[in-house]
Amino acid sequence: MDQELFAALEKKVDDLLDKYSNLKADNTQLAEENQRLRSEREGLKSRVDTILGKLEGI
Repeated sequence: MDQELFAALEKKVDDLLDKYSNLKADNTQLAEENQRLRSEREGLKSRVDTILGKLEGI
């Protein structure tokens, strides 16, 4: 009986560790994508500011 309980507990712990690893990998991927999108946004903002500056000079 005790062996079955330990086996069940071990399986649950392993499942939790797998889920944690997957979530950690997802978090890393999302953080990288977030940084890429922020950089892209800054680039677009700079281009828009340049265009607006040129339009003001007209």
